[in-house]
Order: sequence, then structure tokens, then C-alpha cells
Amino acid sequence: MQFHHHGYVSGDPRTLPAAGTGLDRPADLPDQVDVLIVGSGPAGMLLAAQMSQYPGITTRIIERREGRLPLGQADGIQPRSVETFQAFGFAERILAEAYNIAYMNFWSPDPQNPGNIVRTARTEDYALQISEFPHLIVNQARVLDYFAEAAQRGPGRIAPDYGVAFDGLTVHEDGDYPVEVRLRSETDAREWTERTITAKYVVGCDGARSRVRAAIGRKHVGEHAAHAWGVMDVLVNTDFPDWRTKCAINSAAGNILHIPREGGYLSRVYVDLGEVPEDDNHNVRQTTIEATIGKANQILHPYTLDVKEVAWHSVYEVGHRVTDRFDDSEDDSELTPRVFLTGDACHTHSAKAGQGMNVSMQDGFNLGWKLGSVLTGRSPETLLRTYSAERQPVAQQLIDFDREWSSLMARKPEEISDPRELANYYLATAEFPSGFMTTYGASALVQDPTHQALAPGFPLGKRFKSVEVVRTCDGNVVHLGHHAKADGRWRIYVFADEEGSAVEAWTQAATPVLASYTPASADSDSVFDTKVIYQQGYEAMEVTAAPALFLPQTGPLGLTDWEKVYAAGASAWSDSDIFAEREISRDGAVVVVRPDQYVAAILPLDAVDELDEFLSGSLLKPHS
Repeated sequence: MQFHHHGYVSGDPRTLPAAGTGLDRPADLPDQVDVLIVGSGPAGMLLAAQMSQYPGITTRIIERREGRLPLGQADGIQPRSVETFQAFGFAERILAEAYNIAYMNFWSPDPQNPGNIVRTARTEDYALQISEFPHLIVNQARVLDYFAEAAQRGPGRIAPDYGVAFDGLTVHEDGDYPVEVRLRSETDAREWTERTITAKYVVGCDGARSRVRAAIGRKHVGEHAAHAWGVMDVLVNTDFPDWRTKCAINSAAGNILHIPREGGYLSRVYVDLGEVPEDDNHNVRQTTIEATIGKANQILHPYTLDVKEVAWHSVYEVGHRVTDRFDDSEDDSELTPRVFLTGDACHTHSAKAGQGMNVSMQDGFNLGWKLGSVLTGRSPETLLRTYSAERQPVAQQLIDFDREWSSLMARKPEEISDPRELANYYLATAEFPSGFMTTYGASALVQDPTHQALAPGFPLGKRFKSVEVVRTCDGNVVHLGHHAKADGRWRIYVFADEEGSAVEAWTQAATPVLASYTPASADSDSVFDTKVIYQQGYEAMEVTAAPALFLPQTGPLGLTDWEKVYAAGASAWSDSDIFAEREISRDGAVVVVRPDQYVAAILPLDAVDELDEFLSGSLLKPHS
């Protein structure tokens, strides 16, 4: 963590100096806002935390509830989400309270006595094999708390406006604030009951029954529910030996997905309630908690659950639906989208693959930096059209995956030919549920693969997969990607050639190019966080020998940033070599990474003109 660059900090360094809208934030909603976020779920709260990094933008987030969410429904946190938490500054803290999934075990009917279940497989969780970040279980409410804290501690000092309901909107064709939004107060604490405000952009993060989605005429497309599950968070005594291990349980009586939760005692149990008749009319949702517990005991036979307390329970019907578009624009229109949809407002599915909250947060991450870039004048409005283009295919992939996973989970014993089939599928598809399969196609934001061979270990359009390097200024071993915060900046990683002469030439040519995209009044690294990684070992490096681009003097005091120069070679504390692990050319390469951590471009060191051309596709030059 870097701080003190704005002057000596005595208190908590995670609280950044207030600026712009954070200096005098009005208690009630202003008549005009730049961004109105509707809903304080995972996508909405991440978006608020991201927008708090842009204090020159007026952002408000409204929530119909009168306060924080006390108990969330979602709880599965995939490795990509933990990686995202790290960028927002709270991964280590949430790790300390979460349940870490180390194994997933599988149970099936006992061939000798089909009325009983037996363990048929133990598998290491996929996160152990593909990421430095674990697969966690933690209450969604706590995730929202952490994002709320990040939003409040950002320069914009954003906090939710609780007790405010969205009643509708109208998008006008002209005006600086073309979205007219109708609101209703849900609390007597305000002086108004109904009110209209205007906004430049509105983001619907308001769930599966989204009123924002309805207001812009978007439709959920896909299958309605065909299968029902009871879900309960319970404190129990049991003789089931895997009660503190994640399990998929198939029995003659039905199926259970069992997930231990944080704290050492609580567990979540998804209980198969069977097929839903077409004429059910949602009557299955009236299933009592007693009936769900009874069904769970039938499935677990010969083991039993003695439920001591039910913290939460519900019944849901599995449906797979994707909204026809994630904004209010049309393919054949050149108009800028003004209203966006995220999370359950644009994709719904079962909860058993642990994807909903995770994919929703990535919706918010994708959109947040784009809104910030457009509203601060860094990027043209056309950038906003890439949100739906990038996230809608991801949602469809999620639906396809969840449909297959749900079908496998709901099979009857006579439909299972191989007891290990579910375990094998769980491991074979690991990259997708972990959140690492997302690949954005070539566009203004992702270069074509002309130079992919320079760094095959950093696939274009996929998230930047970190590797340990040695920080040259102090010899500490750090993950290169962990230094990248959710601050809206692009990352440029310059991997030096063996002699270092090519990187010297690159720096001379690239410095004016990068400066051309940077406002004259801003710090030299305010748009691009540029780092160099040398092939030599730490002992062979002298940090002060690096070009000035990698030793910028920033902040009001003009202090030198010492943490942009790295060594790839082994040290006393690490034997990793990022050049070898990511197959980076020994002739050097430049890897450009978007603010949401996805690899945008790979270039040779002699292609500065090509770098400029690529950046011009999504960034504006303030001096032009």
C-alpha cells in the first residue's frame, strides 16, 4: 500500500483525501446527477466504489430498503472476485472471515444398499490449481459492507441514499441531463414523498424484477422454471462426516448441494424439491421450512440433521433468462446509451454454480471505468456502447454453463452411469466458474492477436494473470498484478529486452505519446500506470538507473514513486521468472491492460506508433 504522497498520514491510510463531490456532499439527492445507480446489490455497490474514484462526477446510489442488507442470499465468491476485491483494497480482510473451499466431495447411492449414500469422490477445489486467490464462502451482506466502505473512503465519499424507490424514467433526445427519473421516498425522514430528478446516465442494478429494465422496454428471454429447490442457512448437529466440506449429494430420495459457510458452524443446504408442474402457479414456493428439513434428512440417509436454528430459508424455481440487450440503445442507432442494466436485472439463473453475485460484480467493474472515462473527458461517448457488446455474451455463456450444471445436479440415480461424472465435470470446467474464462473479442478495447506470440501467457481479452516479481527498490517479492488498484487507470507493463537498450529507446518514443493523453494539470501517471520488468535478477539491478518514465514525481509534493521498477529474475525470496511463466519474448514486449484488469494489447518494443494508434481507439487527447 502506498500513501503519504499527498503529505504525512496519521490515521487510516485506506481513507483517501476527499475531493470534488466528496468535499461537500449534500445530505439529500440533488436535482441533477451525472450517474444514478438504482439498487445497492453487488453490481451497484461495486459501481459506487468505482465511481468514488472520480470525485469530479456527481454519482448517487438509491436503495428502496431503509438500511444495509442484514442477510444476503448469495454467498459463493469465486477467485476472480477475490482478485477484484484485492483491487478495491479489502481482499485480505474478507479472507480472514470467509470460509475457504479446499475440497469438494461427492456422494452417491450405495451400490450395496441404494437407500443409503456413500462418498464416491474427493476433489481438490479448482481454485487451488488455477489461481493465487481462493474460492470463498461469505455472506453477500458482508461483501456489500466492504464495497460500501470503499465507496465512502474514496475521494467522492459516496454513500447509499436508503429509503428511495425508483418509480420510472423517460429518456429525452437532447439536453445535458436527458434522463428524467421519477422517485418515491419510502421513509418519513425526508421532506418529500415524490420527486423528479435528471441524470446523464442511469444504471439499473435493481434485481430480477428490475423496474429500470421495464422502463426501457427490455425483455428477459429464455426458459421459465422447471425445477424447484429449497435453500436454508442452518445451525445443526449432525453425524454426516462432511458437514464442514462442500458436497454434491445424489441419493434415491433426491439431491443436495451442501456448502459450509463462514464462522465454523453455519452451513447452506440446497435441497432438491423436484420438477415443477406446468400448472403449479408458483405453489412450490409455499413449501415450509419443516418440509425442506424433512426432505434433507431423507436425502442424507443414513445420516441425520438436527436443526438448531434457521438463519434464512427460501424456495426458488430454476430459470435461465438473459435480457435482450443491456442498455437502451439499438444496434442501428448512433445515439449514446443512457440507461444500463447489470446483474440480475439482465441475467437470471440458478444459485448452485455460485455465479450470480460474481458475474454481477464484473458487470459493474466493466461499466464503472467506462462511465468514469467518458464523464471525465478521457474517452469518447462511443466507449459506452462496448458495455452491452462485451457483457451480454458473458451472460449467455453463464446461462449455458448453469443449465448444464443444474441438469447434472438434478439427475435421478437411474440416470447416472458414472458416479464420478459430476466430479469430473466440476474439475474439467474449472476455469469458467472461477471467473477466468471471460474473453472479450477484438474491438477498440482489445487488439487483434497480431502480436500474441510475444506473450502467450497473457491472452488478449482475458484478465491479466499475475506472477511474482521482485520490487527493485527494496527486494520484496510481490505479485505484479496486485499493485493495480481499481482507480480507473490503464496499466502498461514494459518487459525489457535482455540488454535493456530496446526499452530505453521505447521509453524515449513512448513518453510523449503517453503524455499526449494526459491532462497537463494532472500527474504524469494519472491515466497510465507504467511499469518496467527487467530480465535480470534483483541483485544486478540499480533502481535509479531506470528511465525517468518509471520514476515519476507525482502528488502535490512531487515525490518520486519508487514502485514501478521490477526484476523478473530469482532472488533469495522467490525462484519465479515471469518471462518464463508467461512465455514472454526475451526480445521484450509491451502489455497494455485495461482499468478492469483485462489484457488489451500486446506490442513489440519498436511499435510505439502502433501503441498510439491502439490507444486512440478508446482515449481522447486533451491537447488536440
